[in-house]
Amino acid sequence: MELLETLTQTPSVPGREERIRKIIEDYVTEKGLFDEIRTDPMGSLICLRKSRPQDGKAIEKPLKVMLAAHMDQIGFLVSHVGDDGFLRVNPVGGFDRRNLFARRVKVCTSSEDLRGVMNPGGRPIHIASDDEKNKIPEINEFFIDLSLDPEVVKQKVKIGDMVVLEGPFSEVGDSVVSQCLDNRIGCWAVIRAIEKLKHHDCEIHAVWTVQEEVGLRGAIPASFEVAPDIGLSCDTTLCCKIPGVPEEQRVTVPGDGICLKIMDSSTIADLKLLEQIEAIAEKNNIPCQRGVLPRGGQDGAAIQRSRSGVRVAVFACPVKYIHTVTEMSHKTDLMAYPNLLAAYLEQL
Repeated sequence: MELLETLTQTPSVPGREERIRKIIEDYVTEKGLFDEIRTDPMGSLICLRKSRPQDGKAIEKPLKVMLAAHMDQIGFLVSHVGDDGFLRVNPVGGFDRRNLFARRVKVCTSSEDLRGVMNPGGRPIHIASDDEKNKIPEINEFFIDLSLDPEVVKQKVKIGDMVVLEGPFSEVGDSVVSQCLDNRIGCWAVIRAIEKLKHHDCEIHAVWTVQEEVGLRGAIPASFEVAPDIGLSCDTTLCCKIPGVPEEQRVTVPGDGICLKIMDSSTIADLKLLEQIEAIAEKNNIPCQRGVLPRGGQDGAAIQRSRSGVRVAVFACPVKYIHTVTEMSHKTDLMAYPNLLAAYLEQL
């Protein structure tokens, strides 16, 4: 879990993916996992692994498979540095405002990372009115307190600096818990799957994309550049098997294996492709489950709609409490993810 922990604790919000890209690029370069590595103009990391046939004979025109895992996490960009030293922020990605009260944050400047506290403006509970206690503030009502002299704050922090919520990585029971498992799990699973591969006839283009959380932006040009025959979106999905959610709305079940997503609001997966992957899972005793997400999207939509259309399947690890700093994923589901991904690629 050390690699996954490193990935989750590396701040990188949409448009500011430099840090996580370097971690991934350095790792895959050191391990010699790819034949070519490049970064496209938007910042997505595109890595090519040529076919490695078991008989050693080169294939004239191998099947091109694109693996897409987005690197960015939900977060904020500084939008105002006040004369009082307090920061205001603009969200990049979707937040549930109920999860933003009394949060530790990290403000990433060009010179250093500053720790601070995020809270909404207004009176504390001891002197607040009943209406104030029950109100959920808008995001523009939250501010960040760095506990520094205002002039020091003005010197250190610039508009556009990245801000992330802080949440440590830990193992809890049969699961791991951390900030931004969405989608550092997908990034991790692609790396682990490539490490497992020995022989494969297909040509693999592993793409760690940018700006997925603000509209699948990085996957669009990357899909056109790669021009794949098959696209595999590698992401996470909701796991709502918790009190207060009806059984029919749970989406996935923790411990039942990696989810092969049937559809969400951006993509309907290729059924034949999904059934092929399920058959491989059954043959190799790898747990997997199907899931339907009523709302939400992922990079598979950008791949599917590129050029004249691409067959797409979606791998999605079940995650409880998604888009919080206590995202939780079952270890059985985590292990099934790269195992099934590698098993599928080996037979192409």
